[in-house]
Amino acid sequence: MSSATPAIHFLRRHGVEFGEHPYRYEDRGGTRVSARELGIDEHIVVKTLVMQDDQQEPLIVLMHGDREVSTKQLARQIGRKTVEPCAPAVVERHTGYVVGGCSPFGTRKELPVFIERTVLEIDRVYVNGGRRGFLVSLAPSEIVRVLGATGVDVGIVKGPRESFPS
Repeated sequence: MSSATPAIHFLRRHGVEFGEHPYRYEDRGGTRVSARELGIDEHIVVKTLVMQDDQQEPLIVLMHGDREVSTKQLARQIGRKTVEPCAPAVVERHTGYVVGGCSPFGTRKELPVFIERTVLEIDRVYVNGGRRGFLVSLAPSEIVRVLGATGVDVGIVKGPRESFPS
């Protein structure tokens, strides 16, 4: 499988040292599945969330896989009235990527990027590499360097998932 996604081209162009990690993608599996497939902790898998503010200006939030974003806290910290997730078609229009394969690197439009501050405390994180079933691993400091990401404190622990007998 070729890794020539816009994200990979972007990382190479900016001299970022990274690893490539393909895995078996499952619809609606999210970071739980990618972590399981790669044998890593879901906390070090960083999801790329495309959101928009009250002026419908897009932005990217990078969050631990096992956390959710407090949109109220995010809006407050970045000086917006409100922030909400973008619809899948809007995500694709702004980034060039489909939901489930959205990378913060090599987006169609340059978007402001906000990163959960505690992600920066991890040595190596796993982020989508530009297609479903493909993550790249790199130092979070590289995300800040190449994207100009701004640290925010907006992560909240996910609520418990319902479990059903198999």
